[in-house]
Amino acid sequence: MPVPRSLPRACAALLLTLCASAGLGVSSAPGSPYLTEVNAAMDRMMKAMMVAPSGDVDADFVTMMLPHHQGAIDMAVAELRHGRNEQLKRIAQEIIVDQQQEIAAMQLAIGRPLPPSRPVPTQPQPASTPCTEH
Repeated sequence: MPVPRSLPRACAALLLTLCASAGLGVSSAPGSPYLTEVNAAMDRMMKAMMVAPSGDVDADFVTMMLPHHQGAIDMAVAELRHGRNEQLKRIAQEIIVDQQQEIAAMQLAIGRPLPPSRPVPTQPQPASTPCTEH
């Protein structure tokens, strides 16, 4: 029996509501920055996982798993940006590293090139500094 597309979001929303009512974490009220980011991550993930089968089980597996892993990264980034619980923030950091490693391993396993390196999404981008020496 297929899982309804709305079920993961409903489960996440229920979990966030329970945590908020228990005084844990940040606001998960509709429109909160955290919930907006998580919902966007879930929407991107679910849409990207819906692919037409290519006939190559391995390629199809990777094609569907990449957005799943990226969704975990995006949700972990939202926790790092908005969460307050230091233990959960450490877990979120581990999720980012683990999921990036698994994405790279899956790409390599089917002969796809690795994605380009990028800065960690929660790190401030280096500002260009104007040259002041003459």
